[in-house]
Amino acid sequence: MAKKTNIDQWAFETKQVHIGQEDADPASDARAVPIYQTTSYVFHNAAHAAARFNLTDAGNIYGRLTNSTQGVLEARVAALEGGSAALAVASGSAAVTYTFLTLARAGDHIVSAKTIYGGTYNLLKESLSKFGVETTFVEPDLKEFEKAIKSNTKAVFIETLGNPHSNIIDIKALAEIAHNAKIPLVVDDTFTTPYLLRPFELGADIVVTSATKFLGGHGTTLGGLVVESGKFDWIASGKFPGLVEPNPSYHGVSFAKAVGPAAFVTNIRALLLRDTGAAISPFNAFLILQGVETLSLRVERHVENTLKVLEYLKTQPKVVKIHHPSLPDDPSNALYKKYFPKGAASIFTFEIKGGEKEAHEFIDRLQIFSLLANVADVKSLVIHPASTTHSELTPEELVEQGIYPNTIRLSIGTENIKDIIADLDQAFGK
Repeated sequence: MAKKTNIDQWAFETKQVHIGQEDADPASDARAVPIYQTTSYVFHNAAHAAARFNLTDAGNIYGRLTNSTQGVLEARVAALEGGSAALAVASGSAAVTYTFLTLARAGDHIVSAKTIYGGTYNLLKESLSKFGVETTFVEPDLKEFEKAIKSNTKAVFIETLGNPHSNIIDIKALAEIAHNAKIPLVVDDTFTTPYLLRPFELGADIVVTSATKFLGGHGTTLGGLVVESGKFDWIASGKFPGLVEPNPSYHGVSFAKAVGPAAFVTNIRALLLRDTGAAISPFNAFLILQGVETLSLRVERHVENTLKVLEYLKTQPKVVKIHHPSLPDDPSNALYKKYFPKGAASIFTFEIKGGEKEAHEFIDRLQIFSLLANVADVKSLVIHPASTTHSELTPEELVEQGIYPNTIRLSIGTENIKDIIADLDQAFGK
């Protein structure tokens, strides 16, 4: 008989502040959040320690699993997304990796849009294939997703705004396709944040995000989050034994039965995070919380500046083509109007007249724009995707994703718009 645990209580209550504030509610507490810069936590006595490890007493055990500062971040982001539970980890890449490793085992299959971040593309194509997980990459077309789903498919994956062009896929329609196959839709909303779009309201089941980007917002802090909607029925699906069947690591507990709407992130925390340790530092969690405080203010300015930059670029003769969903001739324009009433896509691309040489020369002449491998910073940023962020792709894959030698990606910051345009203008002029 499986040993009884209180893992359901542990799953939710480890988000609370347990050092002197057992009853605190981190999602609603407006006071400053302490930084619990500690590796571990003092137990009252030996029996208390044993109860914590057996999960019969809810609370912090070790910093690799939970931290009270981290718990506040998780509760607030779950609330912003409209999800049931969240897990903060060391980076956005860790969040994506843990999500796929929890959903798929050797012999399983994932369907992903082609139009995604190069690092995620490489994870799915190369790294996960070493674990026996196959991925089919499809054009951002609903029929292509539907055709690619197999009997062993365990997830459909997209980004709310594709990297680097900010193309849009109909989340609501794709969620129906995934649910008809009894599998979850996983959405990366790094480029939108819940301020511009909440994927759960459109039917998504799991949201992953790089908190390094808009949530933190200042280019100082790595972090990532996995958030679940709490609505996907893992038991009824019949495709996820790792979440439903008794788990030997925790005395035969079934995460889906014991935790319910927090089953997915609790499974990651209790198994993958415990065993592989991509834990977020308390200080990083604190810094991201500071960013969350100004999220709406910053994103509004990002969007406002971006629309003005687009107007400028449309008049620039050295620009061959602009890829942005707000433009009437963009393939994503109808979905942009439908799903983004507040605007979106401060990260986008354009093609400069010429080739890689001209693209590099333009980038090197910019002064306000920083050339670095990040986006969604308060500072304006620029990069050449073909030779950096998407350099893992073959020449054929780059063409398939519409990334060419003359493609330049901009991430528009919050500086004075006159300064941003003046910098672009002088770089074109030279």
